[in-house]
Amino acid sequence: MAFPGTYNFNYYRGDTNQFVIRPKNSNGSAFDLTGYTALYFIATTRGSAGVATRQQAQVVVDTTNDLLTCTILPAIGRNLTPGTFVYDVQITTGAANILTVLTGSITVTDDITGAV
Repeated sequence: MAFPGTYNFNYYRGDTNQFVIRPKNSNGSAFDLTGYTALYFIATTRGSAGVATRQQAQVVVDTTNDLLTCTILPAIGRNLTPGTFVYDVQITTGAANILTVLTGSITVTDDITGAV
């Protein structure tokens, strides 16, 4: 496995944002997600300084198709003020086995309607 990958994206505050991750083994075959759970964290900065602002977005593990569906729902998205945030998507089978599969930055643009 060649983890983590990087994906930087723009986000319009308060909207639903969704993307899919299809983890692969080093030979290109699908990474078997059986037994894994996943976490999707968004923070203002990396390291201990970001822990106080960390929020958890939604990630669903599909073990049938070996993919992760990551979603920022409006309830979380409204808490992201204009600027740049960082995120990590991790899979785990417990404290002894944690893999970061994707990382990157989110550039947030304020909407014109305010919180809906």
